[in-house]
Amino acid sequence: MKSISSSYDNIAINGMDDQCANAGDADMAHDVNIAPIPDNETQETGPQNSKFTSFINNIRNFTADDLAVDLADNIGSGKWFRGLATLSGFLALCIALTPDFGPIYGAQAAQLNEDEFDQLRTQMIVPIAYGSDSGIKMASRDNVRALSSSPERPTITLSATMGRGDSFARVLQRAGVSAQDIGAVSNLVSSAVALGDIPSGTALQIMLGRRTSKNSPRPLETLSFRARFDLNLSVARTNGALSLSRDSILVDNTPLRIRGTVGNSLFRSARAAGAPADAVQKFLRVIDAQMSVDSIRSGDEFDIIIDYKRAETGEVEVGDLLYAGIDRGGRPKVQMLKWQSGSSTQWFEASGVGESRGEFGRPVNGRISSGYGMRRHPILGYRRMHAGIDFAAPHGTPIYAVTSGTVRYSGRKGGNGNYVQIDHGSGLATGYSHLSRIAARSGQNVRRGQIIGYVGSTGLSTGAHLHYTLYKNGRTVNPMSVKFTTKAQLSGAELARFRGKLNALKSVSPGAALSPLKARKTEADANLREIDRVSAVTPAQHLGRTTTKAQFNI
Repeated sequence: MKSISSSYDNIAINGMDDQCANAGDADMAHDVNIAPIPDNETQETGPQNSKFTSFINNIRNFTADDLAVDLADNIGSGKWFRGLATLSGFLALCIALTPDFGPIYGAQAAQLNEDEFDQLRTQMIVPIAYGSDSGIKMASRDNVRALSSSPERPTITLSATMGRGDSFARVLQRAGVSAQDIGAVSNLVSSAVALGDIPSGTALQIMLGRRTSKNSPRPLETLSFRARFDLNLSVARTNGALSLSRDSILVDNTPLRIRGTVGNSLFRSARAAGAPADAVQKFLRVIDAQMSVDSIRSGDEFDIIIDYKRAETGEVEVGDLLYAGIDRGGRPKVQMLKWQSGSSTQWFEASGVGESRGEFGRPVNGRISSGYGMRRHPILGYRRMHAGIDFAAPHGTPIYAVTSGTVRYSGRKGGNGNYVQIDHGSGLATGYSHLSRIAARSGQNVRRGQIIGYVGSTGLSTGAHLHYTLYKNGRTVNPMSVKFTTKAQLSGAELARFRGKLNALKSVSPGAALSPLKARKTEADANLREIDRVSAVTPAQHLGRTTTKAQFNI
């Protein structure tokens, strides 16, 4: 394209032919007409006029589409970012103009004084809690005299419950019974039942009478409680003296026998037959000691007998498992009877042979901090045999007997500190060292899991822990590697008694303990005529009996 020069700063292009638009650069130069602009017009066109003209052109070219940008189109372009900024600005403006929804506080109620409150509560149900007074205070008349002393309730009736580790005398003392009455009641009750045999959870119904003065305790008028499952005791004051009356309760001791066929699961089959979950768990442990529970097949029969007591008052007491048996093909596969021989109780086979297998229990709830073997002593500073296992536990943690036995030593013993040793028979013994307190005495028979002491740091010890030792024929062995098996053979008269009890239990019919309990006849019932017995039944009782029978038949 040829260069075009002119002495004017501005030029105006008047037109261009359509053919010139498609021609080359040389032809375009010949077809362009250049007209000079006068000087006066050039002087009027300055920088401000140019900005104004550009602004007007931008407004003319600005359309509504620039305000409402489609953000789904041309993502990332300048127009898209401008639309995003416009949308963000509008959202910020809406959030800024959002009204506040805070709480609107109303007027606070005036605080009532005592007189206003008394006037107000006459309109409420509150006077019932205040002794049903009117709430209006009135001045007394001249003939009204003030009481020299406020009257007392003639009697107080309350209920107290014996807690675990509680004593009979302590419960009465907390109830407000005088020391003199506690001593008299304790002597009366102990003549019928040992005070230590009263089970925890027993409820005592107590009534205290009128006291002679405000500084003296109320006298005990009546006391009643259930001392045993088959005995109610009542203490009453008659002519100023306390007397005891016994009320025996008829109890049926027929054991609960449950038999059934094993299905897919022995546990589920026994539970479906009505056996308690705790009894089934014990049954499985007894059977597993004789044969693998996994070897019990579908179609085998299980036989469970549980100690069971029923009182005529309606209470039921489920005891421990007495017999566990498995039959296969109509013949007994396993027959185990719980029997007490001497001071120990264990499971015996039908032949009178008792055998216990397993591992010793854990003496304390704690982690093992030091094992059995050679180590450097933390206090003496040289290597020596560590003939036991150390359990780290907080100070005062209970220590349990790993299995049943007899305490042979209880007391202080050199570097062991407070020490307890238990003889378990068959040459086995266990030792417990560094105890803070001993809870067993020499010669005492202890059972598995019984507390014999508490963790401490007595003797050669750097901190609270239990040093547990296992002896085999007087020599220490690793407690983690020992399992025990004890056997006992019944003979003579004891074997005869054992077989007699086994036959008596197996002669009980399944479900016999669930049959209706026959009420005992009193002397009044024996002398009652039949016409009087029939007339004593009310129509409501007849209706209840008929309804019960109809529901049973359905």
